[in-house]
Parts: sequence; structure tokens; C-alpha cells
Amino acid sequence: MTARILVVDDEQSMLDFLEVLLAEEGYEVATAHSVQEGRERWTEGDFNLVLCDIMMPDGSGLELLEEIRGESTATSVIMMTAYTSTKTAIEAMKLGAYDYLSKPFDVDEIKVTVQKALEQNELIDENVYLRRELEQKYQFSNIVGQSRKMQEIFALIERVARTSSTILLEGESGTGKELIARAIHYAGPRSNQRFLSVNCGALPETLLESELFGHRRGAFTGAISDKKGLFQAANRGTLLLDEVGEMAPPMQVKLLRALQEKKIRQVGGNTEERVDTRIIAATNQDLRQMIQSGEFREDLYYRINVIPIRVPPLRDRHEDIPLLVDYFVKKYSSEMGIEPPKVSIDAMRLLENYGWPGNVRELENVIERALALTSNDILTVEDIPTHLLRRGGGAVDTVELPEEGLDLEAYLDAIRMELMEQALERCDGVQTRAAELVGMTFRSFRYYSKKLGLSREEAEELTKS
Repeated sequence: MTARILVVDDEQSMLDFLEVLLAEEGYEVATAHSVQEGRERWTEGDFNLVLCDIMMPDGSGLELLEEIRGESTATSVIMMTAYTSTKTAIEAMKLGAYDYLSKPFDVDEIKVTVQKALEQNELIDENVYLRRELEQKYQFSNIVGQSRKMQEIFALIERVARTSSTILLEGESGTGKELIARAIHYAGPRSNQRFLSVNCGALPETLLESELFGHRRGAFTGAISDKKGLFQAANRGTLLLDEVGEMAPPMQVKLLRALQEKKIRQVGGNTEERVDTRIIAATNQDLRQMIQSGEFREDLYYRINVIPIRVPPLRDRHEDIPLLVDYFVKKYSSEMGIEPPKVSIDAMRLLENYGWPGNVRELENVIERALALTSNDILTVEDIPTHLLRRGGGAVDTVELPEEGLDLEAYLDAIRMELMEQALERCDGVQTRAAELVGMTFRSFRYYSKKLGLSREEAEELTKS
């Protein structure tokens, strides 16, 4: 996109010179002869850069500079003058001018200054865009869920985001605890600061201490320079302590002290540093039970459990599954550059009836896999992994008609697939023997194998695992 530049100067010769020079560089140029005309042109147009003389008959260019900076951070301003004055230059820079040029100009200096001012604009625009994208991505309204439990969590997020209180997120793996932590951060007053996270179970105790609090040069083997810790890096922002229940007892003591004192001491350091870091802890374990067994400190538990939020497993909010399926279908279709396929009634019923031990993360993986492997405009049962036809690795649910009813054909197909797979496992993949075991003819067995997506190769692979 061509950059648009406004040149404001009371000398016609200067306007002509700059208009020709900048047009030759590929810019779109507009001119104004006075402060008032410059104000009108800038208000009407959408300019990336303004070149403005300071001394003009109807006022000072500094007035226009102040107005532009007060209304827009996306437009850079370069001041120009024939009267060199350090005081004026300082005043212009204080008011937000990108640079200050003295007449007569050096042509190369003008070109370089204009180019750098526009490059700075691009960086500012890119940073604003990325921050908006990030905030949009993690705002809590984008967490999918219409169930009563999720609506209660949304309301709680809205309330706690405005505070700096420590939060404990509890829930099974894959329920979206980190997404909720990010939503809390970006919905609150700390959103312009950093959100950082660390998995407390992924690092040994010594490395975790250094990761959290930083270290001084020479504190241990390999510490060749000073390093900031996450508490310092996330100062005035938010730090997520994921899997906090995996933290070793000695580290629990150090974390407790940091939370109580709001001060940290680097490994190998002699002084303490005050930090203002909001802590959100997350765990998939029962910390109360760990307190009883002596694995987790009770005083630390109460320190991090100021505001508890329990994230429900997907099996407790089945009404959210169609929404999540639709969300992930659109998300991965967009990434793959394909039209989002529809989901058949049978496939959706299967997804709704599955227990989802891996929660939302498992559902997301299933949808991504199905989209990657299908070439149809409708996702069917054949596109769904066969393990979903079981619940938690056992047989299909006992017969009980749900209040909302069910698709009988899909239900019977699920039972048929389960029993045929078991028969193949027991018969080492030999279809003739498996057919006899379930009382089917070989032809019927082969027919349903094709219909339900159960090939002999898959069966043989199944027996190897």
C-alpha cells in the first residue's frame, strides 16, 4: 500500500520541491499552504506522515503537531524550519515529533528520515494489530460454551479479571485451564503487560528455581551470565504456574515466601527485589488429598487458593460439544484452506455420546484429524477414529434411551463395530473366524467391515498393538 504524505509549508517553492522529490520515491503527496489548510487536509485525509514547517503566517506548526499527536498515534510528524533553535527542536520532540529538519535540506537526509519514519509507523501498526489479535484470541467471550457451568465461569472471569488476587484453576488435563488463565489476564488491567507460563512438573527443582527467580552469574555450573526469572519478566503482568502440584516441597517453601513477601531473590544473589506479579496456579490433581499425604504444603495451598475456579470436564457439559465441534471445524478448515464441511447427524451423535477422557483437547485433535484425512464435504461416522465407538476403553453404553432420543442406526453400528473389533482381536485378524464368532456370514462381515471403515489391514495393525 502506497504511503500518503502531507506537506505543510507557506513557501510554494518548498511545496513543489518536496512534492516532486517524494513522488519520485513512490509516495502519494498532498500539500497545504498554512496551518489552517494543513489542519483541514489532515482531518479529511488518511496520512501516514506529515512534514510541517514551524514558522507560518497564520500560526506555528507546533500547534498542528500537538493536534495530530493528540488525535492519532498512527501518523508520524517531521518538523521543518529555516531558523535553527535548540529550544524549538526540544519542544517539538517533547510534543511527539518523529524528527526535526533544518532548511536548506540535504536531499538524502530527507529521503532517509522519511523512510525511517514510515518504517516506525509500520512497526507501530503491526504491534497494535498483533496485540488486538492476541486480546481477541484470548478474551473470555471466545471460550466456547453455552452450558450453565461454563456461563458461571464466564461470569466469574469477568469479576476476578479486574482484581490482582491469586487464582487456582482446578480441572482435568485438556479442559482449557491455560486458555482461561490467558482470558483472565487479557480481560483485566494487566493486559498490556506480559503473560508468561511455566510447567512446574517439566523442570527439576534446581532449574525451576532459576526459571522462576532468575540467577546470578556463577551461581551454578553453566550460569555464565545473569538471567532474569519469570517473576521479574512478568512484573506488573501475570504468571501462570501450571501443574503446581508437581512442585517439589523445597520449591514450595520458596514459592510461598515469594507470594507472601512479594519479593524474590535470584539464585546466587544477596539482595531481594520487589515484584508485582499476579499469580494464577493450575493443577489437575487433588491438592487437598496431597495435603493429607504430606505432598503439598497446606499454607501454600491457602495462599494460591484465594479465588478457586473449577473447570468442568467435557463429559459434564455435553451440550457444549456441538458448539466446540463447529468451532474446531471452522478453525482447522480455515488453517487448511478448505470449505468447512458439515457434520452428519450420526457423527455428531457419536461425538456427543463419547466420554472424552482427554476433554476438549482430545475433541480438538479428533476434529483436526478428521478434516486432514477426509475429502468429503460432510464428516461422517467413517471419518471418526474407531476408539470413539467405545467409552473409556470398555463396551458401548448399556441400553438406555436418552430423554432427547437417539439415532438407532448409528447406535447399532457402534455396537456392531465394537463386537467385530473384539472378534478380530481374538481371531488374530482372520475375518472368516471372526465372522463365525459373532454369528455372521463372511460376506456380511466383509460388508460391514467396509461400511464401518474396518479394514483387514487395520485389524491386523490392531492385533499387533
